[in-house]
Amino acid sequence: MRFTRHTDYALRVLMFLGLKTQGELATIKEISDRYGISENHLMKVVHRLGQNGLIETVRGRQGGIRLGCPPGEIGIGDVVRRCEEDMRLVECFDPVTNSCRIASCCVLPKVLDEALAAFFAVLDRFTLADLMNSRQDLASVLLPDR
Repeated sequence: MRFTRHTDYALRVLMFLGLKTQGELATIKEISDRYGISENHLMKVVHRLGQNGLIETVRGRQGGIRLGCPPGEIGIGDVVRRCEEDMRLVECFDPVTNSCRIASCCVLPKVLDEALAAFFAVLDRFTLADLMNSRQDLASVLLPDR
C-alpha cells in the first residue's frame, strides 16, 4: 500500500500549520518553500483540506491558511480517508471493473479487507497532536527563523 502524493502533502500541510501559534496564518508559498513542494500541487491539497473543514482559508492581501480545529481533533485516519480517492487494494474490490476469473471463490478480498480495517484502526488511534510530539524538532527544521 502506498499513499498518493496528495495525502502525503495534506499530512505535511497539517503538521506545518500545527506548528504555528493558534490563529497564526501561513501561506502556500511559505509551506512550499519549507518542504520544497510545488505550489500548484499544494493549492489543490489546500483546497481539498479547506473543503473538508480541516483548515480555514482567509482571502485577501493579509490572507493565508490555518488549522480549522485543534490538532487533537484532527484524526489521522480521517485525513487519509478524505484524501485517498481509491482504497481498493486489488482489482476485484471494484465490482464494475472486476475481471478476475476467480473472484467468485477467492478469499483474498476478505483477507485484504480485514488488513485494511486493521490499518485504519491504527491510524484512527492518532491525531495531528500526536504527530506534533516532536514539536521543537519539527519547528527547528520547518521554522528555523523562530
